Amino acid sequence: MNELFGTLPDGTAVHRWTLERAGVRVRVLTYGGIVQSLEVPDRDGAAGNVVLGFADLDGYPAHPGPYFGALVGRYANRIAGGRFTLDGRTYALPRNDGPNCLHGGECGFDERVWDAEPVEHGVRLSRVAGHGEEGFPGRLEVSATYTLEDGGALRIAYEAVTDAPTVVNLTNHSYFNLAGSGAGNAGGHELRIAASRFTSVDGDMIPVGVEPVEGTRFDFRAARKVGAGYDHNYVLDKGVSESPVEVAELHDPASGRVLTVSTTEPGLQLYTADHLDEPFAPGDGIALETQHFPDSPNRPDFPSTVLRPGEVFRSVTVYAFSTR
Repeated sequence: MNELFGTLPDGTAVHRWTLERAGVRVRVLTYGGIVQSLEVPDRDGAAGNVVLGFADLDGYPAHPGPYFGALVGRYANRIAGGRFTLDGRTYALPRNDGPNCLHGGECGFDERVWDAEPVEHGVRLSRVAGHGEEGFPGRLEVSATYTLEDGGALRIAYEAVTDAPTVVNLTNHSYFNLAGSGAGNAGGHELRIAASRFTSVDGDMIPVGVEPVEGTRFDFRAARKVGAGYDHNYVLDKGVSESPVEVAELHDPASGRVLTVSTTEPGLQLYTADHLDEPFAPGDGIALETQHFPDSPNRPDFPSTVLRPGEVFRSVTVYAFSTR
């Protein structure tokens, strides 16, 4: 179902697409590719929304920093110093996170209105990011297709092509609270991540190395309570894969809901939302952002995020739900 959701101050219409299948209902906005709500049943069969968001359009432009439910790009996560060099040329980007460029700059994909078209069991959002948009090179044709699979899993498939060498790193920035949006702190959720290493960071949250999780508070190889104080990239044991591989599981003991995350990406950013403010509170949700590593354009030792003409960027992440 497609309906008018609201109008931006410049008069641009924003639509909401509702997808329903196998007891799951997800609502996606053309503004920012936002997953506004994601309703799944608990162990007793009662449906509840498990992502943080707003009931009306005005809430999103009024609270842009947390990127609630948004499609993040052209480059998700941080680029150190707001600059990178590609093929001998240096590109300057907005510094919207201290000295760094975060999540695509001052007006990234999360604040753009996307074109939408229906597909089987879903919706395909697309737009063209012009050469020089937020400082990034290349005219990028990009799409994100949201579909509900047979069992109700939400699948997000990204594709992009460019007419000049550029960098691309896309993710969804939903904050999950499996007890239900508005249920309070999610720190008691139990989390498992299939990662033996993580990228340690400096004071500006830029990677300084890759370290083992063993013996540290970053070890989630066995499920345990999440707690607080995380905004770190995990180096997934599987690396880059052609098809989605299960990499994480989040469980809320109270409701019985279980979220399983599968992806083709090599990294997962765990963010425990310690800086949320009104109308939410710190720790009210947990972000599990599947992506390439922070600052990869400046780190040739990291998996490459370079996209060249004639290549197709592809990335798939699947969010599956169950109970126990």
